Amino acid sequence: METKNKKVIVGLSGGVDSSVALFLLKKQGYQPIGVSLKFSVWPSKKNLCRENLCCTKESFYLAKKLCQRLNVPYYLFDCQKEFDEIVINYFIKELKNARTPNPCIVCNQKLRFPKLFELAKKFNASFISTGHYARKVLKSGKWNLKSAFDKSKDQTYFLYTLKQNQLSRIIFPLGDLTKEKVKEIAKKEKIEYSKRESQDFCFVANQSLIDFLRLEIGEKPGPIYDLKGKKLGTHQGLHFYTIGQRKGLNLGKRYWVCALDKKRNALIVTDNENDPALFKKEVYLKNYNFISGKAPQKPIKVLAKCRYRQNLAKATLYPIKNKLLKIIFEKPQKAVTPGQSCVFYQNDICLGGGIISEKLS
Repeated sequence: METKNKKVIVGLSGGVDSSVALFLLKKQGYQPIGVSLKFSVWPSKKNLCRENLCCTKESFYLAKKLCQRLNVPYYLFDCQKEFDEIVINYFIKELKNARTPNPCIVCNQKLRFPKLFELAKKFNASFISTGHYARKVLKSGKWNLKSAFDKSKDQTYFLYTLKQNQLSRIIFPLGDLTKEKVKEIAKKEKIEYSKRESQDFCFVANQSLIDFLRLEIGEKPGPIYDLKGKKLGTHQGLHFYTIGQRKGLNLGKRYWVCALDKKRNALIVTDNENDPALFKKEVYLKNYNFISGKAPQKPIKVLAKCRYRQNLAKATLYPIKNKLLKIIFEKPQKAVTPGQSCVFYQNDICLGGGIISEKLS
């Protein structure tokens, strides 16, 4: 996107990635405006997180300090109410429906990026920027989302909901860098950043998740069956479990969750971690997005994964039918979980993705 307006809204978390992104943009001649978004935290004494890990007081202090040093405007915006409504309520709703949600993806789609673009309009900025490890490339008049150079840190999985009009105005300064190089830049330039450790959820501590589920959703006991229908015990609520889970079943020996039967409020388990019941070849997706803006009209070969940390696997993507996308993997995939996202690629281009539906076979 060619423009003389070099203003760019930079989302700052106070961590090393967004801090170095801001530094690089300034060095490249842009006119950055630093912005931090304050998200809420689960307000319970049982929550070991006293602040949202994405935005602590320390992180705001460090972000502001860096902006002052670089002579960059800095603003802090309170988005706690929106975070409650968009992210935490979504998380609870999905769990109540025996699905396993990914809060980071819905936050990017419905809160973080829309807010940054809203602020770009407010400050008359042409671009927004984040510290995500991703790249983009213009080909045949369309913007493509491309995997990061550092494959171990690639974050395109969390960005598959982006639209053409958004991607055209996003800058990813770290896309061609490794994490080690980013840390080297921070050290060389004496950039202070928050060194807090990441965890699964930013608004509730991992150790506090059971309390969160118990207090926010409650308990709904039901039977635990093996694949032959034999009752093995009782669970406290399907929302306490996810496909592939082993811990917390308390059945005397190792079992793995292979299904959450919402109709019977039953947990189905197996004592074989390689049981075929834990694997699926066909995956149906809803709430899907194609970054190009155009869905395929015929089957296409793709690489896909159903969890962020999974390896990409060969699959075929079929055209939309009955408002669902279907992906068939060459080899069955383990722990395919409704509520999680399946994201698909061709080579290093992220085509899009969608939410895994209960319609599995």
